[in-house]
Amino acid sequence: MKRILFSMALLTMLTNFQPSTCSAQTDEVSVVERPTLGTAAYRAPLHGGYLRKLPVGQVQPKGWLREYLNRQRAGLNGQLGSVSDWLDKQGNQWLSDTGSHGWEEVPYWLRGYSSLAYILDDEAMKQEAQVWFEAVLTHLKPNGELGPSGTDGDPNTPDLWAKMPMLWALQTYYEHSGDERVLTAMTNYFKWELTIPDEHFLKGLWQGKRGGDNEWSVLWLYNLTGDDSILPLIEKLHRCGVDWTMADDLPNWHGVNVAQGFREPATTFALTGERRLLDAAYENFSTMRRRYGQVPGGMFGADENARAGYFDPRQGTETCALVEQMASDEILMSLTGDPFWADHCEDVALNSFTAALMPDMRSLRYLTAPNMAVSDEKLHGPSIDNNLRGMLSMSPFSSRCCQHNHGMGWPYYAEHLVMGTADGGLATMLYAASETHTRVAGQDIVLTEETHYPFEEQILPILSAVSPVQFPLYLRIPAWTEDAQIMVNGTPVSVTAASGRYVCIQREWHDGDHIALTLPMRVTSRVWVQNKSSVSVNYGPLTLSLKIDTEVEQHDSRDPEFNQDDSHWQQGVDASLWPCYVLKPKSDWNYALKVDAHNLPVGLTVTRKAWPADDFPFTLEGVPLEFSATGRQIPSWGLDATGMTDQLPTKFVPMSETEVPLTLVPMGAARLRISAFPAFSDEVRLSP
Repeated sequence: MKRILFSMALLTMLTNFQPSTCSAQTDEVSVVERPTLGTAAYRAPLHGGYLRKLPVGQVQPKGWLREYLNRQRAGLNGQLGSVSDWLDKQGNQWLSDTGSHGWEEVPYWLRGYSSLAYILDDEAMKQEAQVWFEAVLTHLKPNGELGPSGTDGDPNTPDLWAKMPMLWALQTYYEHSGDERVLTAMTNYFKWELTIPDEHFLKGLWQGKRGGDNEWSVLWLYNLTGDDSILPLIEKLHRCGVDWTMADDLPNWHGVNVAQGFREPATTFALTGERRLLDAAYENFSTMRRRYGQVPGGMFGADENARAGYFDPRQGTETCALVEQMASDEILMSLTGDPFWADHCEDVALNSFTAALMPDMRSLRYLTAPNMAVSDEKLHGPSIDNNLRGMLSMSPFSSRCCQHNHGMGWPYYAEHLVMGTADGGLATMLYAASETHTRVAGQDIVLTEETHYPFEEQILPILSAVSPVQFPLYLRIPAWTEDAQIMVNGTPVSVTAASGRYVCIQREWHDGDHIALTLPMRVTSRVWVQNKSSVSVNYGPLTLSLKIDTEVEQHDSRDPEFNQDDSHWQQGVDASLWPCYVLKPKSDWNYALKVDAHNLPVGLTVTRKAWPADDFPFTLEGVPLEFSATGRQIPSWGLDATGMTDQLPTKFVPMSETEVPLTLVPMGAARLRISAFPAFSDEVRLSP
């Protein structure tokens, strides 16, 4: 109950948006662009805040997402404290004033680890997280600085970057515990930041590009305390950081910086209300994807840095960038209420992030691409920007950044399945089986969602309440679906033009009330004109990949051929428990896809298989959907001189005259995959 009251302290005011509203009349259904603004998200004078994240633990994932969290607990994120030398407590700078290591790695790891601990209510993990939080809160500097002191390039320029993810971790800890020391520490820290001269504030390698993370923490704290003395820090962070409002350009093209930095103007908008700032965040998103993101899976080609001419779907994205993009989408859901960001978060999570780790969550790869027919330890420069070994192999030590940072991906996703609305209701935002235990209209309720989404079309929300309670329930309708169907207690509800919007049901809810939400999934395609007019195929929110039989080679991760220089073992770790993997194709992958005049696969049929007994559908063995299609082999399309999947061939490349059956699967289940296909049709013969 105490944790519920913490979240209800968040308040809101009007913003520049003028959305449709959900009627307050009982039993009224409406289709709206945004949830209605009210007084349950952001304090005055802030703008935006259509949605609020519920405190950690109130949303309990079930089904495949719960299985992901359980595997993460047993995997790298859950066990990293006893594996990574960067988390070794001996001499760690986050535990003492004289430590020497643990810079960004500790908070990177802790924010995902603590969220996971609280969602799973794992006592041992909670105690481990507490060790780190106690150290932070008991080693505060007299001037208000928290965490280890350090400089960035200039001895007068404090390094603030590593403190930003720690602030996020402290926010999660407060939501769980209500520890008032967090609010005091963050208030004093922000007041200290305000004393740093502009010429020494946010200067250096990372912090100026990532100041939006700091801004988000200021918003979070102000909404709880109402201390307006910290609000000028948002403007200072915006002023002193790099300029994310450039027209048709970005201030930096490092993939991770873009994934988390692009939203910075939208955070500043929450303070100023300047619509141009909100527009700039949308434009940043579009600019990156126009230039380097003409590929399936929601991301872009920035295998370290996005480079002119390197935008083929074989170019990868860091695992760090995947989880940072998901976090940005989740923040923008809150700020704007725009369902677009939920659609995009699902795209990245279900099609890209699922393939970035091995199924046991004990190893990951630095880079994951829409087209990758090999995942190995070799050097691949200049085909990729980061010419180091192991950039494509699955390793517990792929790199120290992704190794520690990946853990926030699924816990944060789970926390945003259901969100509170500014008018005191609830919104179903990211769909997965779950139970949400929260308080609305002064009453404790449980909202259960039964579903195998995204592999099935139906979501079944069920309400449990002690007595009748009236509140608006917003159901997000993805933009990819048409003719969504809704029944309330078995009675059909008429809705039209709901795609990419919300259906708001305002009524007095009773215990046992149930909804059947059906999101019809159909096969669609997308032509990526910039990338040789290649074609990708979608089924609802899932993008499809060629099914490639895969050979899995296991290697000793201590072997220098597989170990990054910046990743280190703790003493006494049994390395045999943490192997590296190389994935190689055992079947041909170099196929063009046969399409019709609408660029849809010719003769595509779907086979539905039994739901996997282990509740884990994101493997070739467990995926419950397979699709049959037709293709032709392209003999000249293979690996390039570096041993990496070559670029897409042109439409004039010779291809076999023989048509062969192809099997397609959701690309999130395919760790080797071809998801952007050369295309051919009977109307246009592409063979010589």
